Amino acid sequence: MGDNCRMDQMIRAFEEQHVDRELLQAIAEFRQKYPVDEKVKSRVVRPVLPYYGRETFEMAAAALLQGENILLTGTKATGKNILAENLAYVFGRPSWNISFHVNTDSSVLIGADTFRAGEVQLRTGPVYDCAQSGGFGIFDEVNMAKNDAVSVLHATLDYRRILDVPGYEKLELHDATRFIGTMNYGYAGTRELNEALVSRFLVIEMPPATEETLHYILTRLFPDFRQEGLRQICGLFLDLQKKADNNEISTKPLDLRGLIGALKTVRAGLAPRLAIRMGIVNKTFDMFEREIVEDIVMTRIPESWTPGEIFDR
Repeated sequence: MGDNCRMDQMIRAFEEQHVDRELLQAIAEFRQKYPVDEKVKSRVVRPVLPYYGRETFEMAAAALLQGENILLTGTKATGKNILAENLAYVFGRPSWNISFHVNTDSSVLIGADTFRAGEVQLRTGPVYDCAQSGGFGIFDEVNMAKNDAVSVLHATLDYRRILDVPGYEKLELHDATRFIGTMNYGYAGTRELNEALVSRFLVIEMPPATEETLHYILTRLFPDFRQEGLRQICGLFLDLQKKADNNEISTKPLDLRGLIGALKTVRAGLAPRLAIRMGIVNKTFDMFEREIVEDIVMTRIPESWTPGEIFDR
């Protein structure tokens, strides 16, 4: 399937959600205005599925069209990375995913000196490459990094739009370059973002998953879902989400990636309860919490269920 056909399918998915037509037209004009260099075309990656959420998508797209950077915040399993990947793709931009951690420093982000071809040269980092190529840089878990690491990006993220590399010429950002930050609440190692950094983003609070959202995601990934199986799987995830919201369990079992992975093993023939144990229950290592999660699973997924109760076979 050609690139244009895949893009048309993605745009059609947003049209079905009644995303503003003028906004979609403006995105199409953006793609035409900023063609992608051949050497970074492999970085224009089609997401596994379209993001579902008209209002959130419209806010993010409008901000990016006006040259702003955005920060996606919220609890686990709200689709932050899916939205970021969708935005990079529909805008037709190469993307760099930069995972932040406590050891992230300026050399990881911008680059560092290296000895090549008999001379000292700059080994460029992902932020440098993104700035030069007009890409979308996705700062994953930006609140995991130390404040002094991200402070080197202040001039990059504000109106100056420059990247100052010590010992080298400063780099002016390509007009199409944008940055999308994501952050979860309450993970070990996270910290409050400093005010100067937050002021350089427009902040979007991601809504929690709903039954409608889960139906959309799961039926896109698994068109052969049986109705009752889909109802119980969605109900299971929403039950876990409610328990986590009430602080009865942690967010560790609230793992949509784990649930999708478990469903893939069910499709391969594994018993649903065993699959759910791998994808959901065993994500927590606290015995008391695991018992609570097991009880929730028992009410939704009978032990007698076979893959035929979940998927048409």
